[in-house]
Amino acid sequence: MAKLERYIEGRFAFEDDHLRAIREAMEREELPTIQLPRISARLLQLLLRAVGARRVLEVGTLAGYSALWIARSLPSDLKPGEGLLTLEREAERAALARTLLGRAGVSSRVEVREGEARSILPSLPSGSFDAVFLDADKEGLVDYVVEAKRLLRHGGLLVVDNALWRGQVLDPGARDPATEGIRRTHELLAGDPGFDATIVPVGDGLLIALRC
Repeated sequence: MAKLERYIEGRFAFEDDHLRAIREAMEREELPTIQLPRISARLLQLLLRAVGARRVLEVGTLAGYSALWIARSLPSDLKPGEGLLTLEREAERAALARTLLGRAGVSSRVEVREGEARSILPSLPSGSFDAVFLDADKEGLVDYVVEAKRLLRHGGLLVVDNALWRGQVLDPGARDPATEGIRRTHELLAGDPGFDATIVPVGDGLLIALRC
């Protein structure tokens, strides 16, 4: 599977100098190398274009790697209030992301907002986003999904990274808070008539759902 994914990335998920610079900055700053895999980022990008996303929310910026993929999926004729809002709780990471995204030329379409997602999300208007991408702490994932349901327009897109959690979701002995948070998210979305959902086994698994 890894060889096939590398082949697909080589054909369809090219990493340019700006994306590479973000990844290298993460290594230099000794940040966790948990950025979205290129194969997953490319799929996310195509899904955003397919739903015509103009207003996107990301929870978990890190250094802005996935934010750059998202920003590049957005149309060129964005209006005021449209674009990507990405949330990062760590001040240093938020500052780094702003710098790197600025160098990539997408500052006009990305707002990096520093703070706890649990505090920011309730303040955002209902139905105000075309898509939500969740790539943050898994312990709070169910709460983020509940907020995403409120924030998404009907027909909007929800994407969750690490949906397979390195296979730990299959291990009955794995009872840590992160694994349990992912399992609860699976149960929630599989049984919620307000979403039409599935998991695609690329990267560490992308959970993809449409708001009904």
